[in-house]
Amino acid sequence: MMRNKLWLIGILIVIGIVLKGCIKYSENESASYGLKVKNWAYQLQNADLNEIATSGFELVVIDYSRDGSEQGKYTQEEIQKMKDSGVIPIAYLSIGEAEDYRFYWKEEWYTNPPKWLGKENPEWEGNYAVKYWDEEWKAILHTYLDKVIEQGFSGVYLDKVDEFEYWADPNNGENASLPEDESARRMIDLILDIASYSRSRVDGEFYIIPQNGERILKYDNGTLLNTVSGWAAEDLFYNGTEQWNNEDMNWILENRLPYLDIVLSKGKPVFSVDYVDDGSGYSGVNKKRIDDYREKAMSRGYIPYVAISDRELNELNIIEGVQP
Repeated sequence: MMRNKLWLIGILIVIGIVLKGCIKYSENESASYGLKVKNWAYQLQNADLNEIATSGFELVVIDYSRDGSEQGKYTQEEIQKMKDSGVIPIAYLSIGEAEDYRFYWKEEWYTNPPKWLGKENPEWEGNYAVKYWDEEWKAILHTYLDKVIEQGFSGVYLDKVDEFEYWADPNNGENASLPEDESARRMIDLILDIASYSRSRVDGEFYIIPQNGERILKYDNGTLLNTVSGWAAEDLFYNGTEQWNNEDMNWILENRLPYLDIVLSKGKPVFSVDYVDDGSGYSGVNKKRIDDYREKAMSRGYIPYVAISDRELNELNIIEGVQP
């Protein structure tokens, strides 16, 4: 009888150790993809990595290349220098649109596009909607990810997540429109695929930060929210240098901010960027607008970045005493 009791106690101890380990792993898994930074910056053109390294910004989103081309891509040594200075380098990646200046673009696509390539964005020349669920497009993104991982980036900043709304809008006339829950599910699947593909190829953390399209969380069962490292959002409080009118601001209050607050509730940062700096210097009306934007963002717990109003993102906007 004593032998049986000892055997049972031993089994219970083993089960307890296993359960404790599982619980610990589960907790770490849900928290490990988050970020703890106080400030950030966003520059896609003409980035000077030496300037970034000494800027005081803790996380900086840049293109993988100086000019967007394969020839202009940064070296491993350059990215490592940023990391050695304490900066977290995040590579920009458009996942909902194809860009005609990227390494993957083929000249023939202008006249004979692949089946997954849609119309050109009327607001951004050279950017084309894509059927982001297509396997050929996913293969292109995997190749892109291979490049930024090899360079040593610490994560990716996924633009055009809101393209799920484009393919759910019957007014766009791109074949038959998808039900929004289906277009959202396909975008969620793509982001999860990007996260899984990237993290399987790196040692340590690899951050996933979607930009805009936060309303997609309406269709998430929690998997996407647990997978991302944070969320970024443009134009939350201002439309350029003008405040949103009441109707638009009410829409943002109802359809954008609640989902970003869900991200915060999971202990993950929300990166806000509004293009409120007209370039005239930190004084007068410009100062008042910058301060107002920052106060609005920080009062909600978001991390603000003040960008120049031309939306070119071609300079690191350092405002002495304000940012970083």
